[in-house]
Amino acid sequence: MSAQIPEDYYDLLDKNVVVVLATVMPNGQPQATPVWCDRHGNQVWVNSALGRQKDKNMRAHPQVAITAIDPTNPYRWLEIRGTVVAYETGSAAEAHINALARKYTDWARYPLPEGEQRCIYKIEPTRVNTSNR
Repeated sequence: MSAQIPEDYYDLLDKNVVVVLATVMPNGQPQATPVWCDRHGNQVWVNSALGRQKDKNMRAHPQVAITAIDPTNPYRWLEIRGTVVAYETGSAAEAHINALARKYTDWARYPLPEGEQRCIYKIEPTRVNTSNR
């Protein structure tokens, strides 16, 4: 069952707000990583290099959580619990990391290390929580 991201919180995903991605380690412990993201409809997309811990975690346990905190008001936040429903590698993943680099930095292209392969993780929300005090 999909949960909807409220439109009045889209800005936390559409602007260059670094979010925290929580995944589950093989031993069951949580792992939290600051990441770049963007929103595609009601999905949140993140990008990582294949073989990194968060890549391994999301493939083994596709249940994740994302927290975005408004940089101008720390009491306004968005938590998305969801499932990675699709993975995409190759040229689409490279184009995606380049788009994120332009969104979050002044780089025209993300400086990919030689041999690094990127992956897009498409996250479908199953529960959404918000606060705005």
